[in-house]
Amino acid sequence: MLYGGILLKTTHKTVNTSSVDLSFIENNSVDLVVTSPPYPMIEMWNDSFCSQNRNIQLLLNSGKYDDAFNEMHNILQKVWVEIDRVLTDGGFVCINIGDATKNCDGIFRMFSNHSKIISFFSKMGYSILPDIIWRKQTNAPNKFMGSGMYPAGAYVTFEHEYILIFRKGRKREFKSTEKKLNRQRSAYFWEERNIWFSDLWDIKGVSQIMKKPVSRDRSGAFPFELAYRLINMYSVKGDTVLDPFAGTGTVAFASIASERNSINIEIDTSLYENIFTGRSQIKNKINVYIKSRIKNHIEFINKQKALGKEKFYINTQHNLLVKTRQEKEASFSLIESISKNYSSLECTYNKLPCYNE
Repeated sequence: MLYGGILLKTTHKTVNTSSVDLSFIENNSVDLVVTSPPYPMIEMWNDSFCSQNRNIQLLLNSGKYDDAFNEMHNILQKVWVEIDRVLTDGGFVCINIGDATKNCDGIFRMFSNHSKIISFFSKMGYSILPDIIWRKQTNAPNKFMGSGMYPAGAYVTFEHEYILIFRKGRKREFKSTEKKLNRQRSAYFWEERNIWFSDLWDIKGVSQIMKKPVSRDRSGAFPFELAYRLINMYSVKGDTVLDPFAGTGTVAFASIASERNSINIEIDTSLYENIFTGRSQIKNKINVYIKSRIKNHIEFINKQKALGKEKFYINTQHNLLVKTRQEKEASFSLIESISKNYSSLECTYNKLPCYNE
């Protein structure tokens, strides 16, 4: 909901079901998909895949690993087809996925999940955009696999995952005055762009807005910062963000912080029931995060001044110095209230005040 280019309210819906059928979502009604699906051939997600196709467990038990791998991706591909239906032309799909390594009857193998997904989206006609490597290095002393110090049987340890980025159709256009203004209000800072649009993200840990009563080993939750960046990079305020594998609700929280609407689908009932617990905690932590974003920007500008940089522009919304003209209308808000309405949250916002430089 917009008034004079300023967002007043967002809605965040949750549904406890499988995403292979999204018939309750209208065609071409979603602007962005941000998600991290179960990873095929990773043991922690085997039960999820097997519960949807009993043949997968039989294939794994009989050592038919390639067939099991393909059957797992067949389930994901049903979701990708549904995503294609609900996504608007010009919309983006951002998928966090890791490849899998497995000892298959004494033979060490890798299963390339990311290339499988890229191939399918390419067949659907999507533009394949440059991906991002999410670096997740570990300092574990036993992280190297194989023959230790002797060649030639050791294997490289995976310390990264992929963020795949696809665009449906042609580049999105903002023709009306209202849409252009909203796009300007959704701008990020110059120094943020230089970090966010790098092809290597070094985001450590699984820092979350909410602490959940389930572990990452069960939910596979990715960091809030990861989802927050993607939502701000590939959508504008008031857009609708879909996460078909919602888990603990990271995308929902990042959408709230970004002043976007969201639809969050989770098949696991225990995860679904805990997504929106602790509304006051959600509000407080997101507001602290937004304030820190402004604080970091002011510190950046002060460092630029100390280096003798003198060419700045004034952000008209908050009286902030900024590096480029495109940041002049960027607007940032804090959450005023979060209310629950059945399976949805409704959030209202207050624009941040002006700052004295």
